[in-house]
Amino acid sequence: MTVGDDIVTKEVNMPDTKESRNKELVLEAFDALFNRRDYAQAERYWSPHYIQHSAHIKPGREGLFDLVKSLPPTLKYEPGVIIADGDFVIVHGRFSGIGQPVDWIAADILRIDNGILAEHWDVIQDEATREQSKSGLPMFGDHFPS
Repeated sequence: MTVGDDIVTKEVNMPDTKESRNKELVLEAFDALFNRRDYAQAERYWSPHYIQHSAHIKPGREGLFDLVKSLPPTLKYEPGVIIADGDFVIVHGRFSGIGQPVDWIAADILRIDNGILAEHWDVIQDEATREQSKSGLPMFGDHFPS
């Protein structure tokens, strides 16, 4: 896997827990759908009864897949901090190459049910430049977008 390797590498020395498996599942699912656009593989990660709470995405797994299909081939997802508690995973990441003037920074919240993504909420905002950042710090990672 090319995206999220540092996060997965950190997990190698962690005990095999429900939370560590759920984090790995989310990272693999996001890479399959957003970066590789492997819809056949992505279908194995997302429930056919997937519940979508996002204001940006139509209902169900098909709504999500249709959105990704409508985005430019330059779409890229970069995961950052990832936290899990039981059946819930939150991943803070960047969506770039989305055909917008600026990238999106998102906190995606997912509920896992029996090893499959069952439900999703998100908080999305435009990524701030150095000039726009009142804190002087980037919103994602350790550098500002170029």
